[in-house]
Amino acid sequence: MSEFVNRVLLGDCSKLLCDIPSESVDLIATSPPYGNKRKASYGGVDPDRYVEWFLPISRELFRILKPTGSFFLNIKEGTTANGGRHLYVLELIIAMTKQQGWINTDYYALTKPNPFPGKWPNRFRNAWEWGLHFTKQKHFYMDQEAVMVPTGEWAKTRLNRQKANDNKHTRSKNGSGCARKEENWLGREFAYPTNVLCFPTGRTYKNHSAMACGKVFAWFIKLLSKPGDLVLDPFMGSGTTAIEALKLGRNYLGIEKSRKYHHLASDYIAEEMRGLSERLRQRADELDKEVNDLNSEIGFLHDQIANELDKWVVGGLVKKVSGKKLRIEKNVAYVRELRLQIEYLETKCLGV
Repeated sequence: MSEFVNRVLLGDCSKLLCDIPSESVDLIATSPPYGNKRKASYGGVDPDRYVEWFLPISRELFRILKPTGSFFLNIKEGTTANGGRHLYVLELIIAMTKQQGWINTDYYALTKPNPFPGKWPNRFRNAWEWGLHFTKQKHFYMDQEAVMVPTGEWAKTRLNRQKANDNKHTRSKNGSGCARKEENWLGREFAYPTNVLCFPTGRTYKNHSAMACGKVFAWFIKLLSKPGDLVLDPFMGSGTTAIEALKLGRNYLGIEKSRKYHHLASDYIAEEMRGLSERLRQRADELDKEVNDLNSEIGFLHDQIANELDKWVVGGLVKKVSGKKLRIEKNVAYVRELRLQIEYLETKCLGV
């Protein structure tokens, strides 16, 4: 299996995937050619034959993915001759789930705050793309805590005005079936995100006509894999997925059929690895300092708790302490992972 770790293979993925051992990949993350887009760069795929073209590839991807793994697919349909949206993305979802056994776990809307400008007579600007999440079984690896977001300014005002029922499990009065217990939000600094995500379209790596957004792939790599896992991109392009995987302490495997882009990806990955070790060391040092600061803050909070008589305030302070302790645990674990990644890069990749 070592011949498939941290390498970019040159060739057509529909052929090379057959050589990869079954159930050996932890995460597949890719953005394949869109239907009839950028033909001059890599040929394009006829939208009317897109499903027929992709199904043999997805069948092999199903075979090589571990049972607890995920397949993240970033894709977008174009328009038909009559001006409507093509249906090949929806047709592909149906075919993969009904014919191959994939579970269509979730849809993500990948929105762009800075979409390409322009005006069309029958629609507005494209400001989102599909992020499709497929799995092989109901129970799979997913680290939701890795992608939590700040709770927002609303919490600072709303949670300072506690009502009588806020410490109870209260059902909605409009009969929707929803329930809440707002006391649970006291002291929380982070919340789980929605499946509508916003990423700017700025390009980190150049010289490719369909550059993938590194932040998109980094987000899903953090969510759906853990350090040391193997991340596969069968349409590697300029190497974005591999670079983001390396930054996060994962291994990568890429396949690219264009000799030009294979060379480009190899150069970008080598360049990134040369600078990554130092950046990881700086980040580990920053996290060590943050752990020390958090410990100091916890000591201050304990002093406040000891002198506070209001049970609501004490409850909030206790939850803040718990939240900071959780951050310390995560930071310590992350620093350990960073140190291991630095050692791996310097001994295995850079020959230090």
